[in-house]
Amino acid sequence: MTQTLTAPALSATDRCDRCNAQAYVRVILPGGADLLFCGHHWNRHEPVLRPQAIEVVDETHRLNEAPAADSR
Repeated sequence: MTQTLTAPALSATDRCDRCNAQAYVRVILPGGADLLFCGHHWNRHEPVLRPQAIEVVDETHRLNEAPAADSR
């Protein structure tokens, strides 16, 4: 059986490796190491990291989403 690595979805507890802000991008590198970035640091490092990445989970679209309505 062949295993496929799939990066888990990012949550509010995932933090940018550079500044500790909420992470919106996960970069999986060869060998399985992963890096987490906020939108700002991903924009800064994307040109170098994207060609090296095995997978990029980019959830920066969530930065512009409206908060969920309170259903109380």
